Amino acid sequence: MTSILVNYIDRGALSVAIPAIQLEFSLSPSQKGLLLSVFFWTYALMQLPAGWLVDRFDVKWVYAGGYVVWTVATALTGLTTGFYMLLAARLLLGVGESAAYPAISRLVVENFPEERRGLVNSLIDAGTKIGPALSILVGGLLVSEYGWRPLFIALGLGGMVWLIPWIRYVPSRSRNLPGATTAPTENASPSARHQPPISQVAFHPAVWGTSLGMFALGYVWYFLLTWLPTYLMDVHQLNLKETAVSAALPFLTMAASSVFWGWAADRLIAKGCSPTFSRKLISLSGLGIAAALLLAASRVASPTSCIALLCASCAALGMFTANVWAMTQTLAGPAAGSWTGIQNCIGNMGGVLSPLVAGWSVEMTGSYLTAFGMAAAVMLAGIAGYLFIVGPIQEINWKPQA
Repeated sequence: MTSILVNYIDRGALSVAIPAIQLEFSLSPSQKGLLLSVFFWTYALMQLPAGWLVDRFDVKWVYAGGYVVWTVATALTGLTTGFYMLLAARLLLGVGESAAYPAISRLVVENFPEERRGLVNSLIDAGTKIGPALSILVGGLLVSEYGWRPLFIALGLGGMVWLIPWIRYVPSRSRNLPGATTAPTENASPSARHQPPISQVAFHPAVWGTSLGMFALGYVWYFLLTWLPTYLMDVHQLNLKETAVSAALPFLTMAASSVFWGWAADRLIAKGCSPTFSRKLISLSGLGIAAALLLAASRVASPTSCIALLCASCAALGMFTANVWAMTQTLAGPAAGSWTGIQNCIGNMGGVLSPLVAGWSVEMTGSYLTAFGMAAAVMLAGIAGYLFIVGPIQEINWKPQA
């Protein structure tokens, strides 16, 4: 959870620093959208090789390497002197952070049974929400006092501390790598069972169903992560300090909701309900409620009402985020790293598109209504993916290819 917390603090810091960067580099709305989007280009595309790497090599060192790259990129952001250098630093950040979710998903599958994965994943997911909340809240206060450059330098250098306990205390996985002599059993670790090639995983229909759902989550999540502070300042006329507090609240609400609903799904499964009923019911209900509340938030004039509705929408979205990775891990089994890489690649295409679409629509219409409407529509498409493409939430029997 700590590394994911750092991960999302680093990627979310730009959203609160962008007003100051805009002034320094005279950015247009479209340039802001590009700067907020470009991280996801490399982050999404590198999910595929990252997923392959963690399924075949020691996840401890794959993850450590990615972590070093992204913290260095964060520090370099504070040293940039122009728009194109900023773009390059964000691209490098995406390369490093691409290792995170495939590595963590693999670790969860290897160490936790189905009936415990909801809470485990929701605690990890809480880090993805607390991270942006802290980057907006603390980052906004720091930027207002010291400027945007010290924020990125401090985050990058300070984040390196995490590597010390990771390298010292996390065991290597060499004994579980493919080719080990231990005979596979029903309860063996994923890598001791049949390891399907990534080509076999990629063509399974359920992968595309979960990926559509992740695309929907990526679209709305990164829309909020990248544009919410600017929206509150532009539309509701909040200053930077007010925005730092107000924009953090929806993310903190989602973190608390995610932990509760992950635990609730685990409890249902422990009492005899199927993972299909427990996780799908909670997840898809939350996604639909979140879409409706997000639309409502964009149409109220009061900043207080807007923040309250955004918090409620994020609480509903937490119902989905709490269980989305647990469903993937159960379905994938020994292919957890590869499946996660594919799913996160497609999902983060939403992160590529939503900042660009929001920037373009605001520039063309002078309003944020279209941007919020698109986010709600994409969430409904995600519901359809799980309803009509993803089958029962049970491990797929990966048969060796001839």
